[in-house]
Amino acid sequence: MGEEEQQIALQFFRALADESRLKIVGLLANGERSVDELADALRLKAPTVSHHLTKLREAGLVRMRAEGTVHWYRLDSDALRQMSREILTPERIASLADNMEGDAYERKVLQQAFEGERLKQIPVSRKKRDVILNWLAGRFEIGKRYPEKELNAIIKRHHEDSATLRRELINGGWMEREEGVYWLVDGAQQPHGETEAVCLVGEEGVRWRIAHRVDRRTAADQ
Repeated sequence: MGEEEQQIALQFFRALADESRLKIVGLLANGERSVDELADALRLKAPTVSHHLTKLREAGLVRMRAEGTVHWYRLDSDALRQMSREILTPERIASLADNMEGDAYERKVLQQAFEGERLKQIPVSRKKRDVILNWLAGRFEIGKRYPEKELNAIIKRHHEDSATLRRELINGGWMEREEGVYWLVDGAQQPHGETEAVCLVGEEGVRWRIAHRVDRRTAADQ
């Protein structure tokens, strides 16, 4: 499950993690209701009901229409069915735990490799080194161009061998370089499948590019 889908699922479960909101959803499943009608049925104050309805609307579960000064609410059945088909399947929910093992490995590597923010030594293991390089790439700003002198200064905050780590960031596909200027890989308009292209910007784009980076290192380097 992608990060965006995880956030949608999280918002969905948060919205329903309240007894009053569950009751509101049940009432709206039977038909359109106003705030006052819901307040009477639930024996709650109207502002409290409005607060719950806002949470449900943010989760995409409820729709509202205005009729004069009265706001009418209904359950968005189509959105609920779409969410059930596309996100809330057993397979999708199970995928929430897919990265836990990898995350635990990365945390362990980072804990063992660093004293504070100083890297003790560059790992010999390619797998461990890639964890370090992922972390190091996160020290740079998205969209910013770095002259080589500035890049080296940032790397040296964490390890003296800036030449090796700079080369690894380039050859491993974390960064690009042109005429002595370096930058993080850009996520804009990256190929997705054979015919589609996706436009990912900001942190999401960088994460996508790093996940699909082109490793330029030779077998001998690895």
